[in-house]
Amino acid sequence: MYTFSSKLKTFSLILMAVGLLGIGYGFLSAPKDIQAVEAILAADAHGSAHGAPAEAHATAEESHVATEAAHETHEVPVANKVADTVTEAHDSIQAPVVVAEPAHTSTEAHVAKSGDHKVDAHSEHQKHLEHVLHQLQNKPWAALYVACIFFMLVSLGVLAFYAIQQVAQSGWSPVLFRVMQGITAYLPVGSVIFFVILILCGLHFNHLFVWLDPEVVAHDKLIQAKSGYLNFPFWIIRAAIFLIGWNLYRYYSRKNCLAQDEAVDDSFYKKNFKMSAGFLVFFIVTESIMSWDWIMSVDPHWFSTLFGWYVFASFLVSGVTIICLVSLYLKSKGYLEYVNTSHIHDLAKFMFGFSVFWTYLWFSQFMLIWYANIPEEVTYFVTRIQLYNLPFFGAVVMNFVFPILILINTDFKRISWVLVMAGTVILLGHYIDFFNMIMPGTVGDQWFIGVSEIASVLFFLGLFIYVVFTALTKAPLLAKRNPFIEESKHFHY
Repeated sequence: MYTFSSKLKTFSLILMAVGLLGIGYGFLSAPKDIQAVEAILAADAHGSAHGAPAEAHATAEESHVATEAAHETHEVPVANKVADTVTEAHDSIQAPVVVAEPAHTSTEAHVAKSGDHKVDAHSEHQKHLEHVLHQLQNKPWAALYVACIFFMLVSLGVLAFYAIQQVAQSGWSPVLFRVMQGITAYLPVGSVIFFVILILCGLHFNHLFVWLDPEVVAHDKLIQAKSGYLNFPFWIIRAAIFLIGWNLYRYYSRKNCLAQDEAVDDSFYKKNFKMSAGFLVFFIVTESIMSWDWIMSVDPHWFSTLFGWYVFASFLVSGVTIICLVSLYLKSKGYLEYVNTSHIHDLAKFMFGFSVFWTYLWFSQFMLIWYANIPEEVTYFVTRIQLYNLPFFGAVVMNFVFPILILINTDFKRISWVLVMAGTVILLGHYIDFFNMIMPGTVGDQWFIGVSEIASVLFFLGLFIYVVFTALTKAPLLAKRNPFIEESKHFHY
C-alpha cells in the first residue's frame, strides 16, 4: 500500500494556499468601474505618448490592423486608444489650417451638428470603456477557468486512456491500472468546481461567454440564429449529463476492478470490458460537444469541424504524460515493483505519438482555414497571431518541436530525468494551448501571464496532487486478479 508522504502533502497544501491568495488578489485588483479603466488606459497612453511623433502613423496603422482582427470576436485593443492619443499629439504639432465658413452657412446648424457628433463620440467612448472593463474583469475569471478545465480534462484523458486499455485487452498496462485510477480520482472534485464556475457564468458573475448576455444577443443576428442551442438552460443540462456520465463510469469501473481482486472468476473484468466499450461511445460524442460548449463557444462567431478532435488530442497527450510522471515518482519511492523500463518506454512512445497527432490536427485546422481565407473563420487565427504571437507559436514549439527532438530517440524514452523534463514541457505547452483557445475571446489584448494565471495553476496543481496521491493510498497499487496481470508483470522487449 502506498503512503502519502508528509512532505508531498505539505507541498500540495502550500500550493493550494498560495494559489488561493493569488486568486483572491487577482479578483480584488481587477477594476471595479469605468473610472478605474480610464486611469489604466491613461497610464498606458501616457507611457506610449513619449515616443517620437514620426512613429505615430506606424502605431496607428498597427492599431488599425489589430482592431480589424479583433472585431469579429468583440475585442477592441487598448492599443487603439494608445494610438489615438499619439495621433492626437502628432496632430497638435501640425500648423493649424484656418478655413473660412461660407457666408450662407447657418451657425445654429453647425453647432447642432457638432453637438450630435460629440454625443455620438461620447457614447462610443463609453461603450468602449465598458467593453475594456469587462475584459479586465474577465481576466481573473478566465485564468481560473483555463486552469480548472485543464486539470479536469487531464484526468478525463487518463480515464479515456484507461477505457481504451480495457477494451483493447492490453497485456502491457494492467500494472499501471491503479495509477490511472488514482489520477482519475481528481475528476469528481474537478467536475464539481467546474460546474460551479459554469453556473456562475450563467448568473452573470462574469462575461466569459458573450452569448449569455441578453444585450449582446439582441444586437447579434448570428448568435440569435444559434440561440436554440446556445442558451443557458440547455447548456447547463448538457454539462450536467456529461460530467455525471464520466464520473459514473469512473466510479463503477474502479469498483469492479477492486472487486476483481477478491473474485474467483473474471466476471467483474468482463463487466468492465462491456462498460468501457459503452463508455468510449458516450465519451467520443460528449467530448466533441463539450469542446464546442465550453471552449469553442467562447468565440461564438467561429467554428471548426476539427475542433473536438483537436481538444481531445491536447488533453489525451497531457493525461498520458501525467501517468508517466506519477509512475516515475512512485517508482523512485520504491513502489510499483513490477513496472519496468519497458512500461515506461511504452508510455513515452504514447507521449511521442500523441504529440505528433496533436500537431497533425493543429496544422490541419490552421492550414485549411488560413488557405481558404474566409473572413468569419480566419479571424480566429489572425487575432491569435497578432495579439498572442508568442504563446500561439510557442505552444507549437513546446508541444511538437521539443517532444520530437527529445522523444524520437529510443534510449531517451527509458531515462527518467529526460522523461520528467519532456513531460514538464509538454504539460506546460498544453496549458498554453488551452490558454490560446480561451483567452483571446474573453480578455482580448488585455492578456499577460500574471498573478491570476500563476496562482490559478498553483491552486489546481496543489489540489490535483493532494487528491490523486490521497486516492492512491486507498487501494493496493497492483490489480492482482486482472486476467492479463501476469503478462503485464513480465512485459519486456
